[in-house]
Amino acid sequence: MADRRLGGLGALIAGDTLDLTAGNPGGRNLHFGVREHAMGAVLNGLALSGLRPYGASFLVFSDYGRPPIRLAALMELPVVYVYTHDSIGLGEDGPTHQPIEHLLSLRAIPGLIVLRPADANEVAECWKLVLPLTDRPGLLALTRQAVPTIDRRRYAAADGVARGAYVLADPPGGAPQVILIGTGSEVSICLQAHEALVVDGIRSRVVSMPSWELFDQQPPDHRDSVLPPQLTARIAVEQAAAIGWERYVGSGGRVIGMRSFGASAPHAELQRRFGFTVERIVATAKEMLEAAVRVAPSGRRS
Repeated sequence: MADRRLGGLGALIAGDTLDLTAGNPGGRNLHFGVREHAMGAVLNGLALSGLRPYGASFLVFSDYGRPPIRLAALMELPVVYVYTHDSIGLGEDGPTHQPIEHLLSLRAIPGLIVLRPADANEVAECWKLVLPLTDRPGLLALTRQAVPTIDRRRYAAADGVARGAYVLADPPGGAPQVILIGTGSEVSICLQAHEALVVDGIRSRVVSMPSWELFDQQPPDHRDSVLPPQLTARIAVEQAAAIGWERYVGSGGRVIGMRSFGASAPHAELQRRFGFTVERIVATAKEMLEAAVRVAPSGRRS
């Protein structure tokens, strides 16, 4: 089931001949147009009938579909939502179409698994997670802009997605001094910042955290292995509302997130304007480490 605004996505997935039309009542794709609430309600009905439905639209329009999404979680229905255009990276369509608070709002729904994958490999792992679900809905939040496919020969395998968050990169030659946590399209920016910090002699860890819910369900030893309690220099990077990230970065951490609506401009310009850049991440990491050096653990000046 696909939204017409997604253009050929439904056709690419299933083929035009599988569209449900007056002349093809056996088709599998329904085009709802600008009717996200109706789409969500129909998906719930299909799930109750024993079928396995998915629905797709822009992430910002999850506002219109929130009541049936909430009901799917409440009724423990294995509906799959595929939301694209998941950040200010949407660009020139402007702030009306750029989701800000939507990830936080969806993460707040009990039972809903929200996944924001970083690259094609993480997307594949997300599908492995949501397809076996039988008692809860799953949601994939995907970008509009192109993102690089992470070199898994150099960095960790994407199967860490199953645990909600995993160590994607660690520094050579010693324990990390700072942790960079990213989701979705911001993971690649964190990796670039990591490499820049290595050049500057600063040891950083990059954590990909596609799912808060799955990470929170992990045993404490896994969570501590990814985010060591003693390592308080942490930076979270996500092109969405910054609220909620304090649970992972702690009181001494920093969040590079959105604290306003977006703007209408090419996505690269928006990233610079709102600070989603390698330079800002590197500068923030250095500021945190310099502050830690100035104040000794005892609280005395070093």
